[in-house]
Amino acid sequence: MVVGVLALQGSFNEHIAVLKRLGVKGVEVRKPEQLLNVSSLIIPGGESTTMAKLAELHNLFPALREFVQMGKPVWGTCAGLIFLANKATGQKTGGQKLIGGLDCTVHRNFFGSQIQSFETELPIPQVVAEEGGPPSFRAVFIRAPAILDVGPDVEVLADIPLSAIETINSNPAIQKEEDSTESGKKVIVAVKQGNLLATAFHPELTADTRWHSYFLKMVPEIEEGTSDIVSTSTSNLSFGARSIIDFPIYQ
Repeated sequence: MVVGVLALQGSFNEHIAVLKRLGVKGVEVRKPEQLLNVSSLIIPGGESTTMAKLAELHNLFPALREFVQMGKPVWGTCAGLIFLANKATGQKTGGQKLIGGLDCTVHRNFFGSQIQSFETELPIPQVVAEEGGPPSFRAVFIRAPAILDVGPDVEVLADIPLSAIETINSNPAIQKEEDSTESGKKVIVAVKQGNLLATAFHPELTADTRWHSYFLKMVPEIEEGTSDIVSTSTSNLSFGARSIIDFPIYQ
């Protein structure tokens, strides 16, 4: 199995490093023909407008849409989530091209600017049921989007109460969303629909590999051999073991 990582801009190296730790080969994808040699694809976080312009420059959008429509597993993190959404709000004038396929509406910069980035403990019951480990995941949100609504076939894997976000983030979009909805409203930050997985946060920037392992088990050709992939949660790591990790992480 070879996993492609879209390498136009953003945290593609970090994703490849996590795949390596799990014993899986990750390769950089920059051209349409390179998609022919991978069984699945990760679209990393980064600057979504820049990534869209580069994807258009390299004529990647038709090939990416075909890859999704063929039913091959695709995981979008942060900017990658925006790419996979059928609809995006909060965009710059003129918007940007989307790959689509994920039946949801995404707010592009829901959590605010770079200085409003944050970390939080995120309950992930469905992932824990598959991968084990502690009940929550230390999620890193960097200028992150959020999912405002989903279609009937979309499974919600993680969400955050808006009231909890307000204590760490004063972005007007959060206040507006809360004012227009009922008390106790939650914002969705991770979903799955068929062959598509999407997270608003950056699992590749942590020592916890459970999201990567969860995604790898979506690849049909390894379903019978999933026992070979062993995820690592932060509860299984010590700071003395950091020498095996070849990129900066939050632990």
